[in-house]
This record gives sequence, C-alpha cells and structure tokens, in this order.
Amino acid sequence: MNRIVRKIGKLILGFILILVVTFGVLYLVYNQELPKGTPGAGADALAQKMLKAVNHQQFLETRFLEWSYAGGAHEYKWDKANGMAKVKWGDYVVDLNLGNPEKSTVLENGKAVLGDDQTSLVAKALSYFNNDSFWLVAPFKVFDEGTARSIVLLEDGSEALLVNYASGGTTPGDSYLWKLGINGFPESYRMWVKIIPIGGLEAGWDDWKVMENGLFLPASHSLGPLTLSMGNVKAYN
Repeated sequence: MNRIVRKIGKLILGFILILVVTFGVLYLVYNQELPKGTPGAGADALAQKMLKAVNHQQFLETRFLEWSYAGGAHEYKWDKANGMAKVKWGDYVVDLNLGNPEKSTVLENGKAVLGDDQTSLVAKALSYFNNDSFWLVAPFKVFDEGTARSIVLLEDGSEALLVNYASGGTTPGDSYLWKLGINGFPESYRMWVKIIPIGGLEAGWDDWKVMENGLFLPASHSLGPLTLSMGNVKAYN
C-alpha cells in the first residue's frame, strides 16, 4: 500500500512540475509589460472614433440585450432602461438589480432562495454579469466612470487605444489595449487583468453582427486556438 501511495505521490508531483514548467514557458513567451500611453485630447478623440464606428448612439437607445457565455452556461437578458438583468446558470435564476443588488431576487429550481445563500448567489450573478457583459459591450465602456484613456504607438506606426479601469466592475485596475482599423472599428485588444497572470494576451473582436437598429455586437471572440461564443446575440427595444 505504501508503494502505491508513493507512486501516486510521484505522479502528482510530476504533473504539478509539468504545469509549472508549462506556465513558465508560456509566461516567458507571451507575457508583456503594460505599455505607457499618452493621455489627452488625442486619446479621447480616438475613443470617440471607435464609438462612432460601432454605432454608440444605437447602443444608448437599445433597451434589451440578450446573449450567453461560457458555451451557454450563463444566459442573460439585460434591461438597460430599468437597470435589471435576468441571469441564468445551472438551477438558478437571478433577477439582478444592478443599481441595488440587495434588492435582487433568486430562484433555485423555481423556489425562492433567501438569507445568506441569496446574498452569495446575488454576488456571484453580479460577478458573472460584470465579466460576461464586458465581452459583449466593452467598446461602449471606454468613457465609463473611473476610466483613463491614452494612445500607444504600435510597431507598425498605427495608434492603439489604451483604456484603464481604475474603478467599477469586479476587478478594478484592469487595462485593455485596443487595436483599431483605419475607420476606428475595433479589431482586437490585449488584456492586463487580475484574473489572467500573463499580461498582454490578445482577444479578437473581428466577428461582428449587425442588429436590426444598426448596432454592432460581437458574435464571438478568438483567444489563440480557442473561440469564445457569445451565443444568440440580440438587441431590441
């Protein structure tokens, strides 16, 4: 029995070592320092150019947004006008009050959840919403409260928009470097975020759908060999 335990222990240690080495290689190959940009009117103008490209006015006028995330594991219907979002995952449905989360309601298999369990599930729903909605509407959030914008000059001579989120959301302090097309249309961003230890990983923003009102929303994102689907994206009033 001791011999079997030792063999299992060696296998576990070997697996951990492989993970550590793999992460170390990926870190050395892909990790990038957060670039320093030039803030000011030029950066704000570049951000406005991006907003115009994705039809920001239509976003402001849109009441409902629907999408899913994590392969459909999380489902959303966001009522922007009333500051509410219906969040579904597993056996749970949370009617999330975005302005006053404590006023949210939780159902588990159709039955109300109360007390500490309710508080915990509301916090989880809010965290899901903050992350998953960002993958849908990040271009429209470049002037959110607590943001700072600057211009970074890329190697090819083009200008990229660096947006830092000093407050708001679940992980304040995150930064995103937007690569834009000639017309200001977002093509990708590089991320420096707390939940990813490798800085500067790139995600594609090049798979767009045009909503009935002319609003542009992403259908999916490429992350290296992976594709992150946004599900059946809808926008309407």
